[in-house]
Amino acid sequence: MTANSIDQRTGNVFADLGMPDPESHLLKAQLVARLASVLKDQGLTQADAAQRVGVSQPDISRLLCGQFRDISVERLLRMLVRLGCAVDIVVKPTSDAAPTPLISVV
Repeated sequence: MTANSIDQRTGNVFADLGMPDPESHLLKAQLVARLASVLKDQGLTQADAAQRVGVSQPDISRLLCGQFRDISVERLLRMLVRLGCAVDIVVKPTSDAAPTPLISVV
């Protein structure tokens, strides 16, 4: 890449890297980031969090280190609920400003 070239990106690093099912992987990454934020905000250790969500501490550690390919979105959502988060799923038509359908965590 030269100093004057432009590198086009999709906004999804997993798609840019050519990974399979990049939309799902990005959603999981966003949910795990939210999980990490909740743990920090609540002052929970990985062991405390594991006990509350029903997994082992090494499972929490693996999630927080980015190893979440084998964890379902539904399971991550249930973990957030068990940590006291409200989860709202909103389905709406796309807008003119964002014509491409997407799934995101807000």
